[in-house]
Amino acid sequence: MRVLVVKTSSLGDVIHALPALTDAVCAIPDLHFDWMVEEAFQEVPSWHPAVQQVIPVGLRRWRKQPWQAIRNGQWKQFRLRLRRQRYDRVIDAQGLLKSVCLARLVPAPCIGLDRRSAREPLASWFYQEVVRVSKKKHAVQRIRELFAAALHYAVPVTPAEYGLPRRSFSPLPFGKKRVVFIHGTTQADKLWPETCWRQLCRKLGEEGYEIRLPWGNENERLRAQRIAAGHTNAQVLPRTTLKDLARELLAARAVVAVDTGPGHLAAALSVPTVSLYGRTSSQLVGTYGENQVHLSGRGTGWLDLSPESVYESLENCVAKLAA
Repeated sequence: MRVLVVKTSSLGDVIHALPALTDAVCAIPDLHFDWMVEEAFQEVPSWHPAVQQVIPVGLRRWRKQPWQAIRNGQWKQFRLRLRRQRYDRVIDAQGLLKSVCLARLVPAPCIGLDRRSAREPLASWFYQEVVRVSKKKHAVQRIRELFAAALHYAVPVTPAEYGLPRRSFSPLPFGKKRVVFIHGTTQADKLWPETCWRQLCRKLGEEGYEIRLPWGNENERLRAQRIAAGHTNAQVLPRTTLKDLARELLAARAVVAVDTGPGHLAAALSVPTVSLYGRTSSQLVGTYGENQVHLSGRGTGWLDLSPESVYESLENCVAKLAA
């Protein structure tokens, strides 16, 4: 059986879908997946051994210049590629109008969430089959249940397994006293104050830790430089691909992250992570897996998340892993 998964973005959402693939291939050994995903995240599905083809879509880019995508033939080539392979079914794991429109380009039965379960209820009108999944469950578990219903197997009771073989990343040498700061995010209200990052950097330096600061755009590069300024234990990394970032995460003893996609990547790789959520609730979309600690401001924003409390949680997380 060959199934097309439609889960285009964002990075955290794409990572949330990985355990469902692991469940499915354990239940149905002859199952093969292709995956339609935004071109910026096409590395991620390719890491899972059950995915044979990744079909990148430039929807974000095309929406900015739709006529150019039509004139230069990119849209036509994309549609032709979808029809080269015969699929037994399509699973829309996104639950949005844009994702169901992409899914319905494929001549195969399309399965998605029903109107009470989908993020955009109108999308459910365009599926051939619908599945009801509680909105009160974490996104990872919701997708696991969607796949189980779509492919007719029992939902596993085992913990979620992302299925990413560490050896495929050619990991860097492990740093027993190395911490990665994932400090950047696209939403300003999710940024932990730079003064707090600097205080945490200084405290970790006093305890002998090295700090690595990745970045993904110019604003994040400048923030990383400001955080690292004056701290000999802190290094701003060159701009990295997602695979390079994965290698850095695997080489770290632990990670401190704000609410952003790379934090979910750390969780998928089973790297101990302290995630900072400010006013955001982590209950439904927080990092998911072993050795994950969530700190929230409980309605007060960042006031409760002092560098001291983050350091204490980090130390507890590392100590628990070593025990």
